[in-house]
Amino acid sequence: MILLDTCAIIWTALAPSKLTPKAKKEIKRCENELVICNISIWEISMLINRKRLIVDDTASGFINLLIQSQNYQIQQITPEIAELSVNFGSEINNDPADRLIAATSILKNMPIITADKNLRNATMLETIW
Repeated sequence: MILLDTCAIIWTALAPSKLTPKAKKEIKRCENELVICNISIWEISMLINRKRLIVDDTASGFINLLIQSQNYQIQQITPEIAELSVNFGSEINNDPADRLIAATSILKNMPIITADKNLRNATMLETIW
């Protein structure tokens, strides 16, 4: 199983050319075992609301189509994920979504496909890019 960061979710759907060849290969290899954090659903909604992501649908319509088309498994925030996310040191930035995604990766033992340099530089995480 592989966890996708929010940018990877968006690029998989709308701009696959922004993904690295390695990321594309791993997404294809694990196409039935792709996981997204529920915080990414919120992030995508915020991007659409703030017009930083333009789609021809409502946020909920776009996200539902996205989930169905890729058959994503959605990982909910558990008490353990929440606890770990607030206890990271400075190695993980203070962005709550990044912290929840990182905690999910660690506790569920899944590498993250991400372009985020902060997450890629964190030695505690296994990332693919």
